[in-house]
Amino acid sequence: MKNKHRYGIKTYWPLYVMALPGIAFLIIFKYVPLAGTVIAFKDYSVFKGFIDSPWVGLANFNKLFHYPDFQRVFVNTMILGFLRIVIVFPIPVLLALMINEIRKSALKKGIQTTLYLPHFLSWVIVSGIVFDFFSLQGMYNTITEWFGYEPSLVMQESAYFRPVYLLTSIWRDAGWGTVVYMAAISAIDPQLYESAMIDGASRYKQIRLITFPLLLPTVLVLFLLEIGNFLDLGFDQVFNLLTPMTYSVGDILDTYVFRTGIQQAQYSFATTVGLFQSVIGFVLIYFFNRLSKKVSDGGLW
Repeated sequence: MKNKHRYGIKTYWPLYVMALPGIAFLIIFKYVPLAGTVIAFKDYSVFKGFIDSPWVGLANFNKLFHYPDFQRVFVNTMILGFLRIVIVFPIPVLLALMINEIRKSALKKGIQTTLYLPHFLSWVIVSGIVFDFFSLQGMYNTITEWFGYEPSLVMQESAYFRPVYLLTSIWRDAGWGTVVYMAAISAIDPQLYESAMIDGASRYKQIRLITFPLLLPTVLVLFLLEIGNFLDLGFDQVFNLLTPMTYSVGDILDTYVFRTGIQQAQYSFATTVGLFQSVIGFVLIYFFNRLSKKVSDGGLW
């Protein structure tokens, strides 16, 4: 057994070397910071440090659940997380299925490249584009004025925040999400399609009976990973789209942590909120993983 192990290392050592940066990143930025969660159970002081700061047990959690803004922030996070799963997540799957049906290779690559290019724009740039688009002199108000409507400050109205959040999520990241799905589709054996064509299957039936069922395991894995981040909506996007008038519907746990942890220096309380997010995410991913194993015999573990 040891000889086989040594033989594997000697033979595949370039692969192990390639994996080292990823492993180092995982340890340094994912596992080492876990030690910092201890301050959620302490009255942390920068001057006293992790060890000497006094223990307070679950006092920070009790403070969190009784905090006046917690219910509003938690509900906003749940609503946006639910909308992202239901509306945003399926879009890359549908786009990948449609792009795959394009037979001209150059056109297919051109469309896919055009769709995932916005992913390389930061949320600061995207939010700047959105605010300009919806400004009083922007394209949105210019077009609506043609139809007799009065100009409005869309980004200052709470009713528009969630639709804008969803549209910007789709525009920026849907195309990038197709990359994984297109790779999974390209791995499907072409002989399956040839057999289906011989049997007289239409393009729609080929998608329904071959492409989508074979793509489903990949969709399931990515869905479980997305469920794990259900309460982690992304600080950059929401923070850059928020305005004082949209706090009632757009203030989420991530922006809440920023205000309490960074701006108000309540490090223990902010860590408590982050730990709460992580626990909820773990519970959700564990539940849906067990559910997926019962339904499709597949899952993350």
